[in-house]
Amino acid sequence: MHKGIDLNEGTANCQASVRKSSIKIKDSSREKRFFSFATHKTMKHTFITLLFSSAIFFSHAQEPGIIHYPQEKHLQHVRQLTNGGDNAEAYFSFDSRKITFQATNAAWNTQCDQIFTATLDHFSPVLTSTGLGRTTCSYFLPGDSTILYASTHLSGKECPPKPAARADHKYVWPIYDSFEIFVADLHGKILKKLTNSPGYDAEATLSPKGDKIVFTSMRSGDPELYTMNIDGSDVKQITSGLGYDGGAFFSPDGKKIVFRASRPSSEEAVKIYKDLLKEGLVMPTDMELFTCDVDGSNLKQVTHLGGANWAPFFTPDGKKIIFSSNHVQKGYHFNLFLCDLDGGNVEQVTYDQVFDAFPVFSPDGKKLIWSSNRNNGGTHDTNLFIADWQ
Repeated sequence: MHKGIDLNEGTANCQASVRKSSIKIKDSSREKRFFSFATHKTMKHTFITLLFSSAIFFSHAQEPGIIHYPQEKHLQHVRQLTNGGDNAEAYFSFDSRKITFQATNAAWNTQCDQIFTATLDHFSPVLTSTGLGRTTCSYFLPGDSTILYASTHLSGKECPPKPAARADHKYVWPIYDSFEIFVADLHGKILKKLTNSPGYDAEATLSPKGDKIVFTSMRSGDPELYTMNIDGSDVKQITSGLGYDGGAFFSPDGKKIVFRASRPSSEEAVKIYKDLLKEGLVMPTDMELFTCDVDGSNLKQVTHLGGANWAPFFTPDGKKIIFSSNHVQKGYHFNLFLCDLDGGNVEQVTYDQVFDAFPVFSPDGKKLIWSSNRNNGGTHDTNLFIADWQ
């Protein structure tokens, strides 16, 4: 979700020496691909890609060596997991002991996002995707021995091209129609292709009950949310409003879904949205959070904050939503916030001065993992951080 605006976010106090992660990368032939300045994929994360690259312009305001600010009272024992490149969308295994995430890092021989997995007690990421094309949105399946993720590799081993600079200077990101969703083991072997429809299929996440997947698809002509069984059967469309629906996650009990969405309403906004969509592009600068039941009923708009509100995730008790937003200081300044299910009682959680996003709780409710530009030495690197939640 990104490309050219203003970002900033918070962090916390407490210095920590960060070891560079050792990376195990399997041998595979790769062609040269264009270098992407951010780590978020597709719709769900491409938005952040430019957010990340722009963050470099704000790095002068960062406090060197700080990974935890005093104001971040919900976070304890903050630990930096990665040190370099663009790392994002980290999701826990069912036993809360491992994570899967996507990364772009020339040092790891990845010129655009690829999927990695790692245990948290001995953090040493292993390349789990094919190393071809572009990937996004990986998630552990029941048993923690397989993951699902979206990839463009069937359409070519190269990274798909990024959009050319626009004369109208609109901040946009691409919806690659070559994304399909796959299941793979932790050794990188693809076991099954779950989707097979024209257009974008990506942003898949799994219910905590282990029975349903929610994902975003362009099969109707507009980016909508769909559910399916974990074997790819029983596909059902659950949203239908004009605009991009994506970044969806289930509630802890598996009964509700929270997601981000754009809802162009004026004649001009609708025209701009439809014209960009014809080019395979979306402009993600105006998004709010929504919830609905798993079947799409009881659709409710949660936030009315303005700006870009995205990357929502239910708190462990299911009573609140944590999300990333730039509503306090528009542009690229993103921090994490909490709100009630009706959007009330908004509370700031992080205070990084550039960018915090992709907050995710561990299944046992004890940990929060997220991506941040804090402590990046004045670069545009986006790293993974984990903390005890309280």
